[in-house]
Amino acid sequence: MSAALAIDVRGLTKRYGGRAVVNDLALQVATGRICGFLGPNGSGKTTTIRMLCGLLKPDAGEGTCLGLDVLRESRAIKRQSGYMTQKFGWYEDLSIRENLEFVARLFELPGREQLVDEALVRLGLEGRQQQLAGTLSGGWKQRLALAACLLHDPRLLLLDEPTAGVDPKARRDFWDEIQRLAKAGITVLVSTHYMDEAERCDELAYIAYGTLLARGTGTEVVRQAGLPAGATLEQAFVRLIEQAQDNFAPP
Repeated sequence: MSAALAIDVRGLTKRYGGRAVVNDLALQVATGRICGFLGPNGSGKTTTIRMLCGLLKPDAGEGTCLGLDVLRESRAIKRQSGYMTQKFGWYEDLSIRENLEFVARLFELPGREQLVDEALVRLGLEGRQQQLAGTLSGGWKQRLALAACLLHDPRLLLLDEPTAGVDPKARRDFWDEIQRLAKAGITVLVSTHYMDEAERCDELAYIAYGTLLARGTGTEVVRQAGLPAGATLEQAFVRLIEQAQDNFAPP
């Protein structure tokens, strides 16, 4: 693996009930880049992300995340990556601060109180730190989830539709933070359905029926879809799905 690649996997496959949810997927993401991971619901995005962060073991395939083997070193990958799930996954009956303190203890981080203080300030949560997580709006829950992901200083962020259901301003603020993190050298793989977010990514990977259909910059994805320059990403994705249906759609 090139030292410049944070993600470098090939042949990644996961089956359920004999059906390949992810099929022979290859993906490379350079360190410090933001890769948008797009595709329709049920296309295999979440399954892929969970295999990359060590929560699911692939049925086939090989490769590395952060230079660590995805098959044999999943525990080490978990400690160096941050995974933000689609659904808010922290304790709603605990305060913002209590949730972050729990994460700090989970990772056995030294200087936990200071780290939590810094995370609260970084994400603008200090004024709400005693508020119960269950009473937060979607945008504030998103900030808490990102703070929890960053607490152990990960080198890779795997974000599964992190802005679903939040207002436009919260989405913009979130993406401003993501771009700051990438400039600091953190690699980001983020799934999204929003075209304005896709356009803020350095590169894109489009998956459908568990198969990677296109990979590259927005301009390159449009070209791979067989569309002229000036076509939109949304038009490219529609064309890619149309091209894939005959080969991958169930009868």
